[in-house]
Amino acid sequence: MRKLTQLAILATALIATPAFADMKIAVLNYQMALLESDAAKKYAVDAEKKFGPQLTKLKSLESSAKGIQDRLVSGGDKMQQGERERLELEFKQKARDFQFQSKELNEAKAVADREMLKQLKPKLDGAVEEVIKKGGYDLVFERGAVIDVKPQYDITRQVIERMNQAR
Repeated sequence: MRKLTQLAILATALIATPAFADMKIAVLNYQMALLESDAAKKYAVDAEKKFGPQLTKLKSLESSAKGIQDRLVSGGDKMQQGERERLELEFKQKARDFQFQSKELNEAKAVADREMLKQLKPKLDGAVEEVIKKGGYDLVFERGAVIDVKPQYDITRQVIERMNQAR
């Protein structure tokens, strides 16, 4: 039975090989095509400007809390109890503020990222479709599904260029 199965697989492979010989195959790194486009790069710069002040404020808050924590660790046993309790309370408040502001920043950034993706995805899909149609590809694999590929089969750059031309 096993020999029959192997023979059937071999016969199928021999029959199917000519069909694959005429296929035009390509590979696309969809995520890279999205992130390397001019629109995505512009969004990254705009997001840095928009969220930069909040990030700076968070870093300052973190640094301040770290300074208090260091003071408590290094000299906490030498401090008067009132001073130590005040510093502990201040540290806890800064830690809560950091968590709250960090969560708000992450949520705002996620909303902005989703909005950008919502705008860019149709453009990317259109560019992919145009490159596939223009190149006459029968089969396109996602780059993550392929172990190795020769550069001539990777259409990612073509998609990025097409997307940048579309604006």
